[in-house]
Amino acid sequence: MSSDHWSDYWPDYWIVGARIIDGTGRDPVDGSAIHVVDGRIAHLGPAPADARTLDAGGLSITPGLIDAHVHIGQSSDIGPSLRRELSPAEIAADMFTTCGTALDAGFTTVRDVGGIDAGVARVVASGKVRGPRILQCGPIQCQTGGHGHLAADWEPTADWHDHAIPGLRALSLLSDGPSEVRKNVRETFRRGADFIKMCVTGGVVSTHDKLTDAQFSVEEIAVAVEEAAARGTYVTVHAHNNAGIRNAVRAGAKCVEHGSEIDEETATLMAGHGVALVPTLSVVKALLEDATEAGLPAGTKERVGPVLDGQISALRIAQAAGVKVGVGSDLIGPHQRLRGREITLRSEIETPMEALVAATRVNAEILRLDHETGTIEVGKLADLTVWSSDPLADPEVFGDPSQAAFVIKGGEVVKDTRR
Repeated sequence: MSSDHWSDYWPDYWIVGARIIDGTGRDPVDGSAIHVVDGRIAHLGPAPADARTLDAGGLSITPGLIDAHVHIGQSSDIGPSLRRELSPAEIAADMFTTCGTALDAGFTTVRDVGGIDAGVARVVASGKVRGPRILQCGPIQCQTGGHGHLAADWEPTADWHDHAIPGLRALSLLSDGPSEVRKNVRETFRRGADFIKMCVTGGVVSTHDKLTDAQFSVEEIAVAVEEAAARGTYVTVHAHNNAGIRNAVRAGAKCVEHGSEIDEETATLMAGHGVALVPTLSVVKALLEDATEAGLPAGTKERVGPVLDGQISALRIAQAAGVKVGVGSDLIGPHQRLRGREITLRSEIETPMEALVAATRVNAEILRLDHETGTIEVGKLADLTVWSSDPLADPEVFGDPSQAAFVIKGGEVVKDTRR
């Protein structure tokens, strides 16, 4: 029997007819079916003749995509948002739109690394807002004048906290010295953070620093690591230059975002300490094309400089050293629809299969969710994206949300282009 409405599929149905690309790196499989029971994958194999089915004939199915570096809280034009030219209602609407477009692009899980309140993740989990599963770090940890402190030069540092919108967004907390780091990390966990993000070098979208700046001492980073470990979680770091990355690795951080200057020595150090890397190519491409689309000054393009080529080089060096390398888009501003473009860009550097595995199985490992999602295997959540075309044959498919014919999150069909 077949069905015409997603609610008829729940809680027991079979997905039939699709080519299955399971996210492990194994060759695709034709002629098999996926049995979903109570939101999880119960069986893989031929469907019984009397099964309730979702017909995916001629389509390709992958694990639901995972974006390990998103900024839901920066879904509005950045400048006007910080200058209070937009109301909290407008900012919230933009954030919830980003959640929905991420889901429609085939992403069933994202890791927010930039300042949303835990309540945003909860309203999505509750079903009140359409969106992917969200892991979030709460406010970013940064030093006074460091990356993440986006106040104007004239603005007193004491006023920075006034930019927060309680219950919705707090971009960063400022810490100087181990005791302030400890207090702010504890406050961040009090607000419901799943992990901690620290900025340990300057950044592209910065107000007061340069990419070459190293930020936070080893001692300061180690305090955050200690507090995270006490709660069974980890610290990831925004980092471009090797000095900042090495400080973070020695302090015990477990993931590096961007890493545009990683050399062989740093990659070897990362591999030896089990530190992952999440390159972010899409945002650099977007800023090179037009930074003003994100509400940033046109001059931002000048800061991007060698970051794109640097990240590509760092990716290759890291992989050669045995570092686990994931996928993150880092898109900012209101134009976050083409999130899957990151996988398309990665497919130009490695094979489309390797790029897909990085965006599914590897990202799930980095997010510590690999026991639940990231591959199409029995026992895991039925997080699945069904594509109109084969993304391995044409990786441009990953970057085109219209190609995601079905999106299934925890067994629920949350997008169906037949409607």
